[in-house]
Amino acid sequence: MKSNKFLFISLIVFSTLSYSCKTWTITQATSSKIAIDSTTDAIVDKNYEAYLQPMKQKIDAQMNVVIGQTAETMKGHGPESLLSNLSADVYLQAASDFLGSKVDISIVNLGGLRTVVPAGNITIRKVFELMPFENELVIVWIKGDKLNDLLQYFASMGGEGVSGLRMEIKQKKAVNITINGQALDDAKVYSIATNDYLAGGNDQMIQLAQYEKRLNTNIKIRDMLLNYIQNETKKGNKIQSKLDGRIKITNP
Repeated sequence: MKSNKFLFISLIVFSTLSYSCKTWTITQATSSKIAIDSTTDAIVDKNYEAYLQPMKQKIDAQMNVVIGQTAETMKGHGPESLLSNLSADVYLQAASDFLGSKVDISIVNLGGLRTVVPAGNITIRKVFELMPFENELVIVWIKGDKLNDLLQYFASMGGEGVSGLRMEIKQKKAVNITINGQALDDAKVYSIATNDYLAGGNDQMIQLAQYEKRLNTNIKIRDMLLNYIQNETKKGNKIQSKLDGRIKITNP
């Protein structure tokens, strides 16, 4: 009886394994395109919308708080711009404050400035729109020859956001480069304030990842800018920027 029971169970297991290991063949495949456009926006789940409404109202109340004002519209573009100059200046000051000594320069990628800041009130929402990523401020130290290579790349692209340095672009080459008024020294090691995205060598800025040393501040770029705007507002100042010729195209 036991042997028959064992045989019966063995047959079940064998049959199951044989079935489960069977190779299936696709005999037919169909596909269709589903457009994701403005017509999709018209599809609203009223119950889900009602569920989200209290949370939306709470978030809107926080995001729409006015934290400062600017007298003019600021955009980010090359070779220099009001928005990129302001951002780079804030990077440089925040990094110097964190380090307790002056950082040489700062570098901001224009692609990281995601919107225009219009003249008038600046809200928390606008800062989130400008810097929607969770990037953090870092300080890296790289040799002058690598910095020169990086600035040559900037010149080929028509400029990036910088502070603490000046240069001219002639025929897509960086010339007359100075760091805080002194000619760039290929053998010197320079401190650079930037974000962790660029310090990883992204946006083709590979030289920033070839550092001698790196210091993570754990300061969110967005929080850094929010604090700057709020502090300037407390002082009674509007948020201002200027074009000062830090990057000039003298011979396209």
